[in-house]
Amino acid sequence: MRIVFIGTGEIGVPTLQALLRSSEHRLTGVVTQPDKPAGRTQQIEPTPIKRALAGTKMSILQPMRIKGREAIEQVRALRPEAIVVMAYGQILPRDLLEIPPVACLNLHASLLPRWRGAAPIQAAIAAGDPETGITVMYMAEGLDTGDILLQRKIEILPADTGGSLHDRLAQIAPEALLDALQMLAKGNAPRILQDNALVTYAPKLTRDDGKIDWSEPAEIIERKIRAFNPWPGAFTEIASPGVRKLKIFSAAIVALDGKPGEFLRIDKELVIAAGKGALSLGEVQLEGKRRMNTAEFLRGHASILHAAH
Repeated sequence: MRIVFIGTGEIGVPTLQALLRSSEHRLTGVVTQPDKPAGRTQQIEPTPIKRALAGTKMSILQPMRIKGREAIEQVRALRPEAIVVMAYGQILPRDLLEIPPVACLNLHASLLPRWRGAAPIQAAIAAGDPETGITVMYMAEGLDTGDILLQRKIEILPADTGGSLHDRLAQIAPEALLDALQMLAKGNAPRILQDNALVTYAPKLTRDDGKIDWSEPAEIIERKIRAFNPWPGAFTEIASPGVRKLKIFSAAIVALDGKPGEFLRIDKELVIAAGKGALSLGEVQLEGKRRMNTAEFLRGHASILHAAH
């Protein structure tokens, strides 16, 4: 099958590589977002998908707007029988969805219809879901509304972070896609309607979403700390004097109680009270400083911890 891959994020790299290696399918082109400034230096960087194609002669398209007529015609010129989309970052127009005669497939990092939207991995951990997975669906014009072709499930582990779960989902996506393409080739691929009564949404996250609300139970805050590691990063604010952010990468629930946001221990461990229970912080990073474990942090900064956020 002639395939065009459309994607931007790191999660799509193993799937792209599987298509490049495939003897059954021919990758005729790749569409990814334009190079953008990144990091503190704001150097122009290629997307992870473009980086993964370094050294190949693959045709790479990087339109500013994939809805533009020129971009649509460039994809049409690649004559794909199927289009595969994963973590691209733009809504595809109907004219593009109608190009491939076989199917336009999207790989989404949740068990749809649960967690439609931009941040399904973080949402699943934060909600305490026992499992998640990859959904291969037929693309429709709405946000993750298409019929389901197949799903592959994995357990969410107690120590999973947004980063670790992202990486495990990235690894199961290639096989899910290749199985789906095989079913399409054989003509036995199902179309399963999504149950609208079960729909939940995971909107795009901002840095401000990482701010911890200490009135919530410790159990919920601990899940959010893991979910938001590495992005957008969970943080609290402390007076030092002035207000500085303290980024929190890990924490353990402890059976202590106090006023939400109160520092209960600042000697050998750093314990903060939540709405119910408390959290002993693991790794932290004070604004302007490097990441460190709390024992190391307390040796140098215990004096600033006498005021809550």
